[in-house]
Amino acid sequence: MNKKPLILGIESSCDETAASLITENEQGNPIVLSSIISSQEDVHKEFGGVVPELAARSHIEKIDLIVQKAIKKSGKSINDIDAVASTAGPGLIVCLSVGLSFGKAFACAIEKPFIAVNHLEGHALSPKINSKINYPYLLLLISGGHSQFLNVKGIGNYKRLGTTIDDALGEAFDKTAKLLGIDFPGGPQIEILAEKGNPKKYDLPKPIFNKGGCNLSFAGLKTAVLKISKKIKTEQERYDLAASFQKTIEDILYKKTKIAFEEFEKQENLNEKIFVVAGGVAANKKIRSMLIDLAKKSNYKSIFPPIELCGDNAAMIAMVGLEKFKLKQFNDLDYPAKPRWPLDKDAAFLKGAGVKI
Repeated sequence: MNKKPLILGIESSCDETAASLITENEQGNPIVLSSIISSQEDVHKEFGGVVPELAARSHIEKIDLIVQKAIKKSGKSINDIDAVASTAGPGLIVCLSVGLSFGKAFACAIEKPFIAVNHLEGHALSPKINSKINYPYLLLLISGGHSQFLNVKGIGNYKRLGTTIDDALGEAFDKTAKLLGIDFPGGPQIEILAEKGNPKKYDLPKPIFNKGGCNLSFAGLKTAVLKISKKIKTEQERYDLAASFQKTIEDILYKKTKIAFEEFEKQENLNEKIFVVAGGVAANKKIRSMLIDLAKKSNYKSIFPPIELCGDNAAMIAMVGLEKFKLKQFNDLDYPAKPRWPLDKDAAFLKGAGVKI
């Protein structure tokens, strides 16, 4: 029996220190043997957002312990590991450097190949952990730092169809939560508050709703929430604003996803229409339900990663490592950290004031 590859994945792009070991069964399906995630919520709560220097310090303090825990939980030994995969970007440079340096040192110490992983590619492939997916597929990546529609043609082969021209969706959720008095990271709490509110109470803007293809914009929506939040006097109004925000996001994603379906179908001659949704916001149950219904109406098969693997984690990094290991796509130990690293290197950079859509 041939030994199946065992990959150690390491993630430290923002405020999660994570390690995971992944292998595969005889059928070639991935098996997550361990996935350890250490959050830094308590470190950043009083600041209302991630402080890069504090995040990096926390990574340095924890990473050795987290990797040890992942190896122990997997039931494997260090000698069983065939390659080490670490996030090299995009993300906060001081945070990326911790996991990247640790991964390189670990690979060097055990004399095994090192694999530099694009964090976004981790999200893109994360549903392959629990689902058999054929290329190409349409990906909606909605996380704290990124919101994109991508044509996933294969490993390392991506075509961007649309992106946010300002805030990422997860960022918009967290900022709205902060305006509503919810401690960081408050984005996931918006959905809970929204259940108690009237989604029609406030008519919030939908930036570039009728133009820009499947590009997205959330800055104007966030500004409107800021203005209304200053006038809120009752708890019920707070619930109503959360509900109105949640519903507005659903409306935006519904329309933009329909456009993305059309764009995707123009690029590919499809035997099977697959729609993958990944990233932290993919855990939002209302958004999940809406996208599943839309996919069904449009004859797409919708696929999500497991809820616990929607946010930043090392299992998705190890998953990319596993795919690249089989293709013998290894990297040198001087591979740099990349704070900006688009999946589609040919896509135009659409961000900042004055962007023309």
